[in-house]
Amino acid sequence: MLHIGFAPVRSDDCLTLSAAGDTLTLNGALLDLTAIPPGTILPQAAVACDWLAGDIEHRDDGFHLMLILPHGPDAPPAARFPQPVIVTADGPVPLPGAADPAPARHDPEPAA
Repeated sequence: MLHIGFAPVRSDDCLTLSAAGDTLTLNGALLDLTAIPPGTILPQAAVACDWLAGDIEHRDDGFHLMLILPHGPDAPPAARFPQPVIVTADGPVPLPGAADPAPARHDPEPAA
């Protein structure tokens, strides 16, 4: 399971995100998390991914990470103040504030 938080950034860049097991594809580049043992925190500096906004942590309930979420000047509140998502299935991961609603399999993370 992937727990993804987002750090919104005003940018004209675009991000596409999909999941396949414990591997994320970000704009075509693979981020394979399978080598991170449970209980480990991998520092952001050790990962060659421009979209990563913090360390990657492998907890009992899955991987926890933060990604940069680019948005335009007139972005909706969902993109400017994004909620975390939990990815439980393979396929495209809808991003907060995207035009298409998120499918049920990518649920917002419950508030702590």
